[in-house]
Amino acid sequence: MELETATRLFESLSSGVRLKVFRLLVQAGSSGMVAGKIAETLDLPATNLSFHLKALAQAGLIRADQEGRFQRYRANIALMSDLIGYLTEECCGGDPSQCGDLGGVSCAERESPSPPGRG
Repeated sequence: MELETATRLFESLSSGVRLKVFRLLVQAGSSGMVAGKIAETLDLPATNLSFHLKALAQAGLIRADQEGRFQRYRANIALMSDLIGYLTEECCGGDPSQCGDLGGVSCAERESPSPPGRG
């Protein structure tokens, strides 16, 4: 992952509302959620939610699939995993014993080599 990509993702998640939406969609897993259910769950006005969903989609953190009259939103779990890998790929100077428990996956278990030219 490039620095610019990671920065764009973090900028998108820097809004408390967008972070709540993304976490809710991560929790929903592959079944995702329709916008109305997201708005109801988070107690958000539909117009406000629409703005945040668009920002998350533009960043690539979520995708929307048409289902009749509705759109079902799903978190891009692969991209989230790449971002986590980017953050931890060189943790503790290459000594995973110092990293502690990173959500049950140690640095040594992550195989995310640094792409050439990453800055």
